[in-house]
Amino acid sequence: MLLVDILIDTHPKISYTLCMLSRVFSCAVVGLEGVVVEVEVDTTRGLPGTDIVGLPNQAVKESRERVYAAINNCGLPYPRKRIIVNLAPAAVRKEGPTYDLPIALGVLLMQMLVPPASMDDAMIVGELSLDGAVRHSKGILPMAAAARENGFKRIFVPEVDAAEAALIPDLDVIPVKSLYALYQHLVGAEEITPQAPPVVDKLSQPIAVTNFSEIKGQEHVKRALEIASAGGHNVLLLGVPGAGKTLLARAMPGILPEMSIEEALDVTRIYSVSDQLPADTPLMQMRPFRAPHHTISHAGLAGGGNWPRPGEISLAHRGVLFLDEFPEFGSRVLEVMRQPMEDKEVTISRAQGSLTFPANFQLIAAMNPCPCGYYGDPERECTCSLQTVTRYQKRISGPMLDRIDIHIEVPRVDFEKLSDNRRGESSDKIRTRVEAARETQRQRFSGLKNGVMTNADMRVAEVRQFCELDDAGQQLVKAAMTQLQLSARAYHRILKLARTIADLAGEESIQSSHLAEALQYRPKGMMV
Repeated sequence: MLLVDILIDTHPKISYTLCMLSRVFSCAVVGLEGVVVEVEVDTTRGLPGTDIVGLPNQAVKESRERVYAAINNCGLPYPRKRIIVNLAPAAVRKEGPTYDLPIALGVLLMQMLVPPASMDDAMIVGELSLDGAVRHSKGILPMAAAARENGFKRIFVPEVDAAEAALIPDLDVIPVKSLYALYQHLVGAEEITPQAPPVVDKLSQPIAVTNFSEIKGQEHVKRALEIASAGGHNVLLLGVPGAGKTLLARAMPGILPEMSIEEALDVTRIYSVSDQLPADTPLMQMRPFRAPHHTISHAGLAGGGNWPRPGEISLAHRGVLFLDEFPEFGSRVLEVMRQPMEDKEVTISRAQGSLTFPANFQLIAAMNPCPCGYYGDPERECTCSLQTVTRYQKRISGPMLDRIDIHIEVPRVDFEKLSDNRRGESSDKIRTRVEAARETQRQRFSGLKNGVMTNADMRVAEVRQFCELDDAGQQLVKAAMTQLQLSARAYHRILKLARTIADLAGEESIQSSHLAEALQYRPKGMMV
């Protein structure tokens, strides 16, 4: 029973024109998950004004001015009383202007300007402009998911975000253009048509600016990138300036397999929370390709801030993280990736709490062999001393190099190959082989419930189960571990890489030739 009903039963002379305690529901985003927030609006004695409590940040506190102006400019009354707005639970931090619309509705409901029944089973989110228009809000997808999980039947969202919210099934999404339009809908004057769910039968094919057929030479590097794409392996490209390292890396999206619907929703949630979802793109259909500059901070790469937000490694989830000029990144910046590369997630701890973000990315790094860039080049003499070369290459720690499956040298391309008009194998043909290998892996790991989707994701248990070697293979790996002084991590990575090579060849078992090719991609002493 509503409070106003209790008052009327107790004091029959009290009319409906008096203000009442109102309650509407909104949502906060903690990490990548939505948390239901109860917005309570009430009046108390005192001078006219609005106070917002419940651990709001400055943007939430400023809602009182936006709500006041929006209600007045829509031609609706604003009570000249002292108003208290409580955002519960108080232990959850509230940030951003998302609570403008639910607070405004709470004020209208408190005055009985809209029927209380209109808020049943409904969640409201949205930022208000001073004229009452409803602006874009970030994090709509996890909010809509939280609404469905908590039993809400409807969610009112900004009109520009309605397509994103409609990705969640079994939930009526009401697109709101303005506060007045929502008021008209709630009082039954002009109904708003719910947003139709988007039809996503098949995601778009990957698009690359550069096709592999346009890249002259570098066949062995193309082969390495094909293997990396098929199994989700990390790659280090080493070569002189102008050899084509960046070109090859940026052409890689063209051979990556298309994302599944589950992967697309996973990536979309991250971009929605980070407010980096492209306009008019409710669903991320292409695998992410992130290429941050080497001046990025460790918080920008791994995530962080006073209230942690996803970094570049999370924005590259299910896609590629390209780090050009690899040694120029700070050692602290690079070392912060070591654990996420193993665990496929990153945990950010702050005084307010700890948040975990997914970080199952594929690393593509590119570097020169020395500061001048020409160490080992047969055509141009290097001007660096051996100590300088060693110091430069040691900017990349051994544990970091150990986590990279494929180390490949990118040599200078000679004139004959550059001037040849013949085109190489297209990205479409390579992607066909990659997708066939990925399909083999999906079938192999379909019975697992630990999130393993590619060979690179395999843990020790999966390696032992799916990467069995015959006697010849055992002897080959044993000799390699002795000569190359491989670690246990390198041993398992070689087996995973050989498993991918076998999948590309359509072989059920790992052959010695697959192991030999996998071993070729390990670093040998100095990188060149």
